[in-house]
Amino acid sequence: MTKFRAKLTLILILLIGCSMLVAGIFMAKVLESSHVNSLQENMERELHVIASSGVWDYQGTDAELIKYYTAQAHRLKDATTERLTYVRADGKVLGDSDQLPEQMDNHLTRPEIAAAAKDGIGYTTRYSDTLKENMLYAAIPVKNEAKVTMGYLRISLSLAQVDKSIRSLWYFLVSGLAILFVIAGIVSYRIAKGITRPIERMTKVAQQITNLNYESRVPAYRNDEVGQLGQAINRMSESLQGQMARIQENERRLQGVMENMMSGIMMIDREERIMLLNPSAEAILGFSSQELLGKKYNEAKQQYDFTKMIQECIELQEPISDEMMFYYPAERILDIHLSPIAHEDEEWSGVLIVLHDITAVRRLERMRSEFVANVSHELKTPIAAVKGFAETLLAGALNDKETAVSFLQIIFDESERLNRLIGDILELSKIESKRIPMNFSPVYLPEFVDRSLSVLRKEAEKKHIELSMTVEDDMYIEADEDRLRQIIINLLSNGIAYTQDGGKVRLRVEPLETNADGDYERLRIIVSDTGMGIPKKDLPRIFERFYRVDKARSRSSGGTGLGLSIVKHLVEMHKGTIRVESEVGVGTKFIIELPVIH
Repeated sequence: MTKFRAKLTLILILLIGCSMLVAGIFMAKVLESSHVNSLQENMERELHVIASSGVWDYQGTDAELIKYYTAQAHRLKDATTERLTYVRADGKVLGDSDQLPEQMDNHLTRPEIAAAAKDGIGYTTRYSDTLKENMLYAAIPVKNEAKVTMGYLRISLSLAQVDKSIRSLWYFLVSGLAILFVIAGIVSYRIAKGITRPIERMTKVAQQITNLNYESRVPAYRNDEVGQLGQAINRMSESLQGQMARIQENERRLQGVMENMMSGIMMIDREERIMLLNPSAEAILGFSSQELLGKKYNEAKQQYDFTKMIQECIELQEPISDEMMFYYPAERILDIHLSPIAHEDEEWSGVLIVLHDITAVRRLERMRSEFVANVSHELKTPIAAVKGFAETLLAGALNDKETAVSFLQIIFDESERLNRLIGDILELSKIESKRIPMNFSPVYLPEFVDRSLSVLRKEAEKKHIELSMTVEDDMYIEADEDRLRQIIINLLSNGIAYTQDGGKVRLRVEPLETNADGDYERLRIIVSDTGMGIPKKDLPRIFERFYRVDKARSRSSGGTGLGLSIVKHLVEMHKGTIRVESEVGVGTKFIIELPVIH
């Protein structure tokens, strides 16, 4: 509070001092202007007196004229102590009291001469290189009876006296300000002390309240603004004392609820730091409160998907609910609810996260729903075909050998289809559960692509389909070779299956991005065909499990509807992307982009 008193005193002194300084500067400027105006008026009168008493029609050579008017200038200089100059109408100096006219320049363009020619009187103030001081010049034109200008008469006066008067004023002003500052300092200190003394006492009480001493009170003051402030602080202290008692009671109740909840509770504040964690959340996440509290959620060593979910809730500031598989400290399925926390004024202040362990329930439900939804429909058709043809054979078709062989072939084909379907289902299940280990190693692409095409070359020759590849000789990629071959073969098989006889299926590999050294960092694999194409409305769902564009054609070709879904998952496991471009009747193009190094 002593600092506040000093600041208040300084402010009062500065206000008074600045006011006096501005007033002094204004007075000095007014005095200087008034003095100069007075000098100009006197100089104008003197010029008219000299002009009316002088002789301007003196005849003779330039030398005679200079001699005559120079003598006149010296005579008048002795009487007035002012410099006098005679200037002819063409600007030639004929006489000067201080310098030789022969050495002086033409004065027609001097500001005071030009102003006199225009307005009848001219003034200017400038530094004289001859006298080395500021001079005030005044000039008037001299005319004959016909009002024709015969020349100009100019006098000049030193401004040293004016400067001396201004310096005296500044000396008086500075002395007065110094005395005034001393007086203002004493008065300001007394005023500031009277204001700050009760405030100091109130500050001490406020500090005690800050230290949770709610029994501290401000002494009673007179009933003015300061006294009203003290009474307000006392009322605030009483109110805080009651509120803290209620808050502590509510905190004890909340703590009891949190500690005994089966669900995990986690709270993140507006600074994205973990501020609350109950015992159930510690058990679910596998970390203690000491390890997580105070840390940012993205630095708390949590599962990536969980961290990304929190980030999404913070960015959108909307409730989010989802189920997620956690692998630490034990494998479990969690039902996660994230809700942004907002005050009454709708200001966002954090995220509340509720974690429910639903591992046992969801595992059973998921197994049942996935099996029923995805497999039952796909199994129905081949099983029905096998059953139908078997019944026909049992009903007597065995007697017709040719028919029996045909039916048995159909039963064999449908069994093979069932076998492929079950194999794809198992494969997709492993991929989606991310239980397939990825063995990355360098793959020489030209040889790899050629071997992949060799696997399908016979199948393509049956339909007279041209199978070709385009890949540079020195291209490598770090990938799981078996999974990458599975991707390529699946896409090529699709292209062959959905391309008419005599069509074309091409595979092209090209660099996509290069670094400063010229080495490519990503590459693009394009598998294109000249088949029937995919309608635009089906493109968004082409990678869904069991989704078929042409169901009849797909079933007749032996497809299971899982190939593209498997491809998409494998590409993503390689940290890549896949998209499809297609036009009905023209063909389809699958575009895969993969990083070269993992």
